[in-house]
Parts: sequence; C-alpha cells; structure tokens
Amino acid sequence: MKRIFAALAACLLFGMPEDVAAQEVQPSVKTVVGWEAVGRLNISGRNMCTGALVAPDLVVTAAHCLFDPVTGQQVNPNGIRFEAGLNGRRAKAARSVVKAVLHPGYQYKRNADAQLGHDIAILRLDSPISRLMIQPFKLAGQPARGAAVDVLSYSMAQQDRPNLEKGCEVLARQNQTVVMTCRVDFGASGAPVFSVTPGRKPQLVSVISAKAAMGKRRVSIGTTFDQTVHAMMRSAS
Repeated sequence: MKRIFAALAACLLFGMPEDVAAQEVQPSVKTVVGWEAVGRLNISGRNMCTGALVAPDLVVTAAHCLFDPVTGQQVNPNGIRFEAGLNGRRAKAARSVVKAVLHPGYQYKRNADAQLGHDIAILRLDSPISRLMIQPFKLAGQPARGAAVDVLSYSMAQQDRPNLEKGCEVLARQNQTVVMTCRVDFGASGAPVFSVTPGRKPQLVSVISAKAAMGKRRVSIGTTFDQTVHAMMRSAS
C-alpha cells in the first residue's frame, strides 16, 4: 500500500485548465437515489467544483476549491454559489454561500500530496434547502479496501450535467485518504463518493481531492470523514 501512495506523489492533478477529452457516457444520474443533493459550485465566476448537501444548509466539498489556483489566495465564500441538482439549464435549488470552514489540518500548497487527508471543507448556505425538496446525504465511515463505490461529479468537460461512474474499486487506504479506480476530470474536486446499498439512499464515504495516474492507469484520490468533519459541521452551523 505504501508503494501505491509513493507512486502517486509525483502525479497528482487538482484544479488546472481543462486539457482532456469529455468523459465516456455513463449511466443516468436518475439511477442514484436523491442525486439532486449533489450540485455544481460556481466559484467567483472563474472556477468550479462539485459539492453535496449534508444538511439543509451545509455542503461538503474539497478545501482546495476555496483557493485561487493562480494566486493561491483564499476566495471570499460570498462569491460561491451552489446549484443543487443542476441537470441542463435548471437547478433544483440554488443558494449563495455565507461561510466556509476548512479542515483544521489543511494548508493550501501547490505541492498536491501535502493536502492529502485534510482536503475537505464545509460550506454554509444563505438559507436552508427544504428537506421536502431535497434530502441531504448522510456521512459514513471510510470504505474498505476492495469496496465498490460510485462517484457523481460535474466537470469542465461536462459542466451542466453530472457524470455518474458506477462500481469503482477502492485500491488502497492510508489514514483519511483513499485511492480509487474512479476516473474523474477537472471540476470534479469535492464530488461525493458513495457507498451504495440496493434499495437504500447512498451514503457519503469520501469526497474527491484529485485525479492521478499510476503508470498508464487513471485513478482518483479521496478524503474520507472523521470526527473532525462532524465538528466542522457544528462550527459552520
């Protein structure tokens, strides 16, 4: 497992200009129960990420999404807008962000591997989204090695409709970091990684921190949830 993480250290990619082809056609997002709780984050009109509701007024995403990739400066959370359930031209609900809480162990650095394990943030919306309209997702523990997970994300190549990748495999775990076979593109940072049980609403087990490569194999890196994230949610409320 240590060899896997060492091999990834030099090839992590975060929010950089789009230079890849559009993703392959994937199963319809409508096959994911409650998918509307996933949305696109428009960041200061210049960048984008993906986020997911974990409470009527709280969104989880990647911490590095809150930093300008050019200047390295933290963006004003008031310039972020969350569009839940965006599928084409319309979103199920849209809200502005009024507060951002970063993981206390996170420090923005252009050296991507320094961010692993802490790359997570909680955003508070200016007003709650009714549970009658959209049900937030519940957080769950770190997935086991070999577990199957799904990822639902927006990307620079597919900005207006979420892309669903089903049945990815967890290749390795280390502290609060997981390596997965999920293939994601720029803009997917902060996207929810789901543990799916047939007949039940998916639970969030991680958020996407980066895409990477192991040799010629494309993989993704996720940050999982611990008690610190629950404390962040209380602080953001």
